[in-house]
Amino acid sequence: MLGKKKKSVVGLDIGSSALKAVELKLTRNGFELVHIAHQNLQSDTIVDGHIIDLNHVSDSISRIWNEQNIKTDQVATSLSGHAVIVKKILLPSMPEEELDEQIHWEAEQYIPFDINDVNLYHEIIGHDATGQNMDVLLVACKRDKIAQFTQVISQTGKQPVIVDVDAFALQNAYEANYNPTYNQTVALLDIGASVMTINIVRGTTSIFTRDISAGGNQYTDLLQKELNLTFEQAEALKRGATPDQQVSMDQIQPAIQSVSEMLALEIQRTLDFFRATAVDSPAIDCMLIAGGSSKVYQLTEYLADKFQMPVERFDSFRSIRVDGKKFDDEYLRELSPNMAVAVGLAVRVAEVTQ
Repeated sequence: MLGKKKKSVVGLDIGSSALKAVELKLTRNGFELVHIAHQNLQSDTIVDGHIIDLNHVSDSISRIWNEQNIKTDQVATSLSGHAVIVKKILLPSMPEEELDEQIHWEAEQYIPFDINDVNLYHEIIGHDATGQNMDVLLVACKRDKIAQFTQVISQTGKQPVIVDVDAFALQNAYEANYNPTYNQTVALLDIGASVMTINIVRGTTSIFTRDISAGGNQYTDLLQKELNLTFEQAEALKRGATPDQQVSMDQIQPAIQSVSEMLALEIQRTLDFFRATAVDSPAIDCMLIAGGSSKVYQLTEYLADKFQMPVERFDSFRSIRVDGKKFDDEYLRELSPNMAVAVGLAVRVAEVTQ
């Protein structure tokens, strides 16, 4: 975190298809919603996590602040994809001061980038039964990726004070809304337009994360190609809109089914890898699906049947106080799954106010 601390921060999720912004206020009774905004981006503005058109993104950020009359200029954002590496490593137990000195050399064994080109973060998350070894969470992100995201925020005159990782922002939103018990294991999925983030969480500890280059764009692209539809038609149909006379549900369903099967295969591979590599991999109790693509027609039902566990859409405002006079309930319900990462960033207002 950089700069002078103030009493608020706006969580800004810069996705490949849209910007999502949330501002929360920390009260005695928990978090309260102050601002919420969703702004679509032009296609190909962000490709493979790389911002192609910085001016369009910064203009869109400014539009959100102006239209919502947001006064807070401190921003928390997050990253995902190939430029971010998250690993849990086992090291001999040592004091934190000693780990701070050694982590740079330890990280070189696990990071597939030049160590001088990344920012590193680490945290001790536990010790083994003997106390001789400890689990350390190691996070690395390419500096040029961080610089690009902070630059696009700075261009608007706002101050980027926190750069997080999507998987952990998703977890923050989960903890703030679902009050997990210590022995509850949940698979958190954020299915965006081009990236699917998976974070397996036991209690309040992340035990496995993975980013997959797949998402809702696959549905749209296939529907457009197979049925000769416009982008807007395909977007609506994949979310269950009633088809017009041009196409029928019998034509739509096979395309949607094939992409859902592809996503499920990636989820299955992730779960198999988790179970094969985790020392003590607990059974997963349920899945919570966030992101705009969580609203794909019958996706939650398909995943529940495929993995034989409860699957539901993520409710980003389940435990957050909302003023019904200021925010429309139906609008919030529609946006709720999309806003999980932004909410998880916004809850870090608890840190900037300390």
